[in-house]
Amino acid sequence: MKTKTAIRASLSLVPLLLLASAVPGAGQSAPLYMVEADSAVSEAALRGAIDAIFDADDMGDTRALLVLHDGKIVAERYAPQFGPDTKQLSWSMAKTITAVLIGLMVSDGRLALDSPAPVPAWNQAGDPRGAITLRQLLTMSSGLAHAESAEDAGGAIAATDTARMLFTDGAGDMAGYAEAKPLAEHPGARFNYSSATSVILSDILTRMLTDSSDPETRRAAMMQFIEGRLKQPVGLGSLTPEFDARGTMIGGSIMHMTARDYAKFGEFLRTRGRANGRQILSQRWVDFMTSPSEREPAYGGHIWLNRDSENSALFQGIGPKSLFGCVGHNGQYILVSPRQRLTIVRLGVSDSEQRVPLRKALGRLVELFPG
Repeated sequence: MKTKTAIRASLSLVPLLLLASAVPGAGQSAPLYMVEADSAVSEAALRGAIDAIFDADDMGDTRALLVLHDGKIVAERYAPQFGPDTKQLSWSMAKTITAVLIGLMVSDGRLALDSPAPVPAWNQAGDPRGAITLRQLLTMSSGLAHAESAEDAGGAIAATDTARMLFTDGAGDMAGYAEAKPLAEHPGARFNYSSATSVILSDILTRMLTDSSDPETRRAAMMQFIEGRLKQPVGLGSLTPEFDARGTMIGGSIMHMTARDYAKFGEFLRTRGRANGRQILSQRWVDFMTSPSEREPAYGGHIWLNRDSENSALFQGIGPKSLFGCVGHNGQYILVSPRQRLTIVRLGVSDSEQRVPLRKALGRLVELFPG
């Protein structure tokens, strides 16, 4: 099983990834900083926890922090040059959005969780990859030989599948690169966190929507689905996915939203798929996503869970076990605690060492709220 250190190192592609950094909003002379007294937590306590995250030298650069309690923003702070209208990069928080889109198709009857994943490249007679199920892809237990971390790639960051898929020889057809990998072990045997797996899911989604191989047609089909089934119903007006040259959504790494829309997405999951008075996503699907998977108690269906594990990306021992989160490279977090009626968004740039005290500080912020 991959170690906690390997998970932290899995996207340590700093020289390359900085090319895709968020562009600050123009004209933000006075950054927004708002804190309201909450029935559960005092304004002073909230300010103290938030200031510690922004001002500490050892936690990296925090660009946005939002706290929602009972669905209401009780605290919101931005760094200079950032604000409520600034779209910021998701990194691996995109994986959870991809999983929600898969869930919508499962509810439509177009996909089945425990049936073999419909990937044409695996359909040859005798190909053992043909047994990989949608559930195994979503729970990162496909068995495919994906090397997400430098440790898995023999110590070379540039040799990881994430770097090659996003930036070098796999970038022209990311799904083709990911789907061409052989099995390293039997499907379902082991947890192996992989951004390439999420791109396979994106390709499956697209092929359910169109038979065309034309990149623009593929992009348009996916965007129409996202617009009508997620973006408009939930109110995620800023949601902007990116696509590769073949027209496949980069569903494991590269989407953009404002901090407020990331918070809306977290609230959507906290309320088990409801938004604007409607049930948009099946409650059962949200329950599946937020339940421990067979091979990794700290991971569900493309989302991290607050459970004890050497692979944990959350807190371990801080906050409720029911807390779950979308976690992205450089310290992007959407933290959702249904029991506390709490959603927290943190966006910024923190390296692997800085994320250790950052997680502790976010954990202290979580623990201010009863539940």
